[in-house]
Amino acid sequence: MSGLVGKVALITGAGSGIGEAVARRFASQGAKVGITGRRAAPLEGLAREIGALALPGDVTDAKIVEQSVARLAREYGGLDIVVNNAGIAIVGSIEQLDDAAWDAVMDTNLNGTRRVVRAALPYLRQRGGGAIVNISSIGSFFAARNNAVYTPAKAALNGLTMALARDYGPEGIRVNAVCPGWVDTPMLAPLLEMLSSERGITKDQARALLVQFNPLNRMARPEEIARCVEFLATDASSYVTGTTLLVDGGMGIVDVGTVAFAPR
Repeated sequence: MSGLVGKVALITGAGSGIGEAVARRFASQGAKVGITGRRAAPLEGLAREIGALALPGDVTDAKIVEQSVARLAREYGGLDIVVNNAGIAIVGSIEQLDDAAWDAVMDTNLNGTRRVVRAALPYLRQRGGGAIVNISSIGSFFAARNNAVYTPAKAALNGLTMALARDYGPEGIRVNAVCPGWVDTPMLAPLLEMLSSERGITKDQARALLVQFNPLNRMARPEEIARCVEFLATDASSYVTGTTLLVDGGMGIVDVGTVAFAPR
């Protein structure tokens, strides 16, 4: 029997991509799922399809977050799992990014998680504990060009994960982060468009270029990330807290100083 049967889970940023995949996985494994997102239409469509509770709203709005968490707990009788997936990316160097762009990324990727966790803690305590899984990125460990706000935001999210794990472990609340590499989601589309335009190559060639030094030589499917989130959200990982799980197909182990010697 799945460790998710009868559990109540909140998943933010669930309208597409990794969040949608997590929602589908959790619902299929017997969890009662509440899903949030800024776009009401796809969120409500997914909710109808998988039998979830749609909670449209933006994690940058503290009042909306509090109301959504309270409604989920009220309708499903509690809260056991929180998956913080809501996030945005804005490309640019520190000179190119204005204050509005910096604040937008930080307010969603970092402060959004803080708001959701703060609202969820009382309900997790009522259950005698629970699990929080934050969706970070391998970009929190490695710097890409023109990623001057996304990388710091995700690195700070890893730090917040550790701080939360340290503070709330004694209450039976485990907190971990998943750090995906390239995942084939709608969020990837503009990057493929940009790369194919800059290099004069097709989008398929751009996709292959992104994973050319990945030991598994492919991108992840959102469903593969969802299974890792499931592991950290259930008692299968009952003695795991404060960790960051890299789910990157091995990209993080590649010695970039030797890629010039890779077979052509």
